[in-house]
Amino acid sequence: MTERVATTPGVYPLPDWAKDDLADLKGHQKHDLIDGDEGEDVVAVYERAREEVIERQQSAGLDRAVEGQLRWDDMLAHPLAVHDSVETRGIVRYYDNNNFYRDPVVTGDLTFDGDIAAELEAAAALTDSDSLQAVVPGPYSLADLATDEHYGDDADFLAAVADFLAGEVEAFPEVETLFVLEPSLVENPPGDGEDERASQAIDTVAGAAPEGADVVVHTYWGALDEKVHAHLLDADFDAVGYDFVSNPEDNLYNINEYGTKDSIAAGVVDGQNTLVEDAEQIAERADWLADNTPATDFETVYLTPNTELFYLPYSTFEEKLAALGEATDIAEVKA
Repeated sequence: MTERVATTPGVYPLPDWAKDDLADLKGHQKHDLIDGDEGEDVVAVYERAREEVIERQQSAGLDRAVEGQLRWDDMLAHPLAVHDSVETRGIVRYYDNNNFYRDPVVTGDLTFDGDIAAELEAAAALTDSDSLQAVVPGPYSLADLATDEHYGDDADFLAAVADFLAGEVEAFPEVETLFVLEPSLVENPPGDGEDERASQAIDTVAGAAPEGADVVVHTYWGALDEKVHAHLLDADFDAVGYDFVSNPEDNLYNINEYGTKDSIAAGVVDGQNTLVEDAEQIAERADWLADNTPATDFETVYLTPNTELFYLPYSTFEEKLAALGEATDIAEVKA
């Protein structure tokens, strides 16, 4: 019997009170203080906000809790934006939407940093290891979002980013699940040769996960090209994430035509739209997926929003968490 697990890709919106508090600290605006060495007052705001979003996930009944990535003003580019060998320069559009991030320009070796591990250690103190989920950008997406002025070769740069992320992941505490977010595989798909290197880079990061952790490579904003999908499956991880909000038919085609991993993550909640799906709708989408993949008996289906959630107003974010947690309860009742 397939297990349904309620979770999210993380990268949450800040609680409204936290936005206000940060605005009062030195006139804080987006990016002003996020450089890896924030002052004590700023750190205290983020600590309190972290506690709140973890409690929200727990009270919503989610099966996995993430740290929230509330400091990630630069979204998936954050791990580079706070690195000592990276200069943050001009503002760049974040994929094809109205969000922006600072261009992380790599000017030196990408050595170990520990920023994500420190956040995760703080989250680990607030929840159990068997429900804790780590979140990292995928190596292909992180390299795609960055500018290289050090390595000088696209293949070398991707490999360096993968090694950097693997080093960060190796420092993680015990977790149940690791979500590796790879929207660039859809938004800016790798070409011939590069698709194989992207798969190898993901394999490098997945191989660094804490022992026993399930690794989910989550793609979104559409569907993977067939060849990219095939190369992705060559990497050694546990589940591919598919966006069944933006492009359900093509993602379904990839699964039924080419197969997938033994488990999948199903993006069945819209991470960008303020319309809140109720629990019954979410459960019905999961049922639709099961009905339309008759040849595949998944071990686990991670029910998740299709994208990061920072796009949403905080109150809407809370409502979507509650509906998502309730959806797996409905599935258990039906079973």
